[in-house]
Amino acid sequence: MDWLQLFFLHPVSLYQGAAFPFALLFNYLCILESFSTRARYLFLLAGGGVLALAAMGPYALLVFIPALCTVALVSSLSPQEVHRLTFFFQMGWQTLCHLGLHYSEYFLREPPPMRFYITLSSLMLLTQRVTSLSLDICEGKVEAAWRGTRSSLSEHLWGALPYFSYLLFFPALLGGSLCSFQRFQASVQRANSLYLSISFRALTWRGLQILGLECLKVALRSAVREGAGLDDCQQLECIYIMWSTAGLFKLTYYSHWILDDSLLHAAGFGAEAGQAGEEGYVPDVDIWTLETTHRISLFARQWNRSTARWLRRLVFQKSQRWPLLQTFAFSAWWHGLHPGQVFGFLCWSIMVKADYLIHTFANVYIRSWPLRLLYRALTWAHTQLIIAYIMLAVEGRSFSSLGRLCCSYNSIFPVVYCLLLFLLVTRKDKCN
Repeated sequence: MDWLQLFFLHPVSLYQGAAFPFALLFNYLCILESFSTRARYLFLLAGGGVLALAAMGPYALLVFIPALCTVALVSSLSPQEVHRLTFFFQMGWQTLCHLGLHYSEYFLREPPPMRFYITLSSLMLLTQRVTSLSLDICEGKVEAAWRGTRSSLSEHLWGALPYFSYLLFFPALLGGSLCSFQRFQASVQRANSLYLSISFRALTWRGLQILGLECLKVALRSAVREGAGLDDCQQLECIYIMWSTAGLFKLTYYSHWILDDSLLHAAGFGAEAGQAGEEGYVPDVDIWTLETTHRISLFARQWNRSTARWLRRLVFQKSQRWPLLQTFAFSAWWHGLHPGQVFGFLCWSIMVKADYLIHTFANVYIRSWPLRLLYRALTWAHTQLIIAYIMLAVEGRSFSSLGRLCCSYNSIFPVVYCLLLFLLVTRKDKCN
């Protein structure tokens, strides 16, 4: 029963599992003719408030305050100003909260309560929804219906209800793929007779996937415990420790993402919930692609896919110079700017740049299928080891763990790609 305790006693998984019956209840109530659209918004908002208080305790105010301020900014600013001001307010608020975590970990030398970590995670997801909403308003995809109208306070509050509900709705409060406001609104306002019917087969398949991943985690965790640390390992042993530790992190992410996807699916916001012309639902995990790809750039696009799409829209497409570097630098800022995170994401951006040039060169000069097969096998292994290296840097976060990683034999893998990047860029400049 070790796997059962490891998974269901994890705080976030515990609260997500507790919210699951209410997601099914919400979906069932939407089929009833008496459950109005306004009642649906209220149900999702109330569920989000209760879940936030249960999971975060008093720290829930750190999520409620920016949600309230966002709706106030959206209702008072022009579409041209709303994105810039809400972006800086939300990222400034999130940065202050992360600085509180830094102060506790690096100066007081004691970790904060688990509820604070859950709050920071929820706050990062709130930042995605806030900026997605502000971008939609700025681009004319969403219009604040009550702006500029002379109406009573109660009418303003009812008009703001969909925005409050979107920012705090409980299926996506603690995790899950980013859902656009248009998709959220269309799902809630769907006619009762057309509302999503639950696919129990799909939910059962997701449950079996989670079970299998947790069993793999137990087996891999025992292997990691038996190994030595990176500070006293030898060559191949260092590679095994890095690969197995990163594998444990990946399995944890996979199981949580599938659970989050199941909760959204149970509430009616899953893959089948959209209407024609809407932005499609993107689940965060595609395990097969992540574990079989030999391209770091593809891994970056497929890892936490809704977040990758959000970063592309928010930063990459709006950057005039160095869009790749700016995107990964912003990702480090969004994650909290710990030393390991800054190093890991900047290293990732260099590896993606090298990946583009290496594969472009290989596609031109490697013709025979035996060499292509050998090349694909070598680049697959190298990709998995570089991703493991980056993951240990990001998850380690501190200077001490980053120093142990950089001084280990594992640093040879990103160094090889850096050397190839330098050689290919030099060759390209000479050709030009």
